[in-house]
Amino acid sequence: MVHIRQLAFRFPQHATYDSDALIPSPANADALTWVASPQTWPNLRLALYGPEGAGKTHLLHAFAERHRAVLFPGETLRRLPDMPPNTPLAIDDADTVPEPQALLHLLNAAAEARLPVLLAGRTPPAHWPATLPDLASRLRATAAVALGQPDDALLRTLLARLLAERQLRVEPAVQDYLLAQLPRHGGALREAACRLDRVSLASGRAITRATAAEVLKTMGAEEEPDGPADTSPDPPTLL
Repeated sequence: MVHIRQLAFRFPQHATYDSDALIPSPANADALTWVASPQTWPNLRLALYGPEGAGKTHLLHAFAERHRAVLFPGETLRRLPDMPPNTPLAIDDADTVPEPQALLHLLNAAAEARLPVLLAGRTPPAHWPATLPDLASRLRATAAVALGQPDDALLRTLLARLLAERQLRVEPAVQDYLLAQLPRHGGALREAACRLDRVSLASGRAITRATAAEVLKTMGAEEEPDGPADTSPDPPTLL
C-alpha cells in the first residue's frame, strides 16, 4: 500500500484591512470616534499610538479608504516624497521615518493645503525621535489618542475570523486554550493561525488541543497566561 502525504505549500497570508473587517471594542472606541471626524482634529493632525497588534494599521487603512487618503509606510519615507494635490495623508509607523526632513515636508505641505494627516506609532508623537526643531514642535502640537490592549471579546472574534479565513475548523474549547496561552495582540493570533494552517495541510488532520500545544511550543508561548490586561485607553491628549 502506498501512503500519500499531502504537501503543504506556503501561500502568502495577507492581513485584511478592509473597513468592514474592523472590530469595534472598548480598546479602540476613542480612536474610532476621532478617526471618523478629521475636521475636528487640532491643526488637522491626529496620531494613534499603542502596542503592536492594537489595530493602528487597520485604522489607518480604514481612514485612507474612507477619505481616499494616500498611505505611506514610515520606514519608506526618504528624501522629499511627492504629495498628491488635495489628498489627505496617512503615515504608518511614523516614529520610524529614517529621514525627519521627509516627514516635516509632508506635514508642512498638508498644513498649507489644509488637509488632514493621520499618523501612527508605538508611543505618543512627543516621544518620537525628531532631530529637527520644527518637526519636534509640530509633533508636540499633534493631538494623540491611545489604543488599549485588545479585550477578550475582540481577541475571540479576531481569532475566529483568522481561522475561518483559512477554512480551519477549530473547536471552541481549543480556541479558548489558544487565547489563554497566546500573547494578547493580533500579530500573535495571526501567526498562530498561519502555523496551524501549515500543520493542518501537512498532516491532513483536524486541529486538536495537542496540535495547538505543539504550535504554541514552536512560538515560545508561556504555559501560564498573565491576568487580564487593562483595556481602558487613555483619554485623547494634545502633546
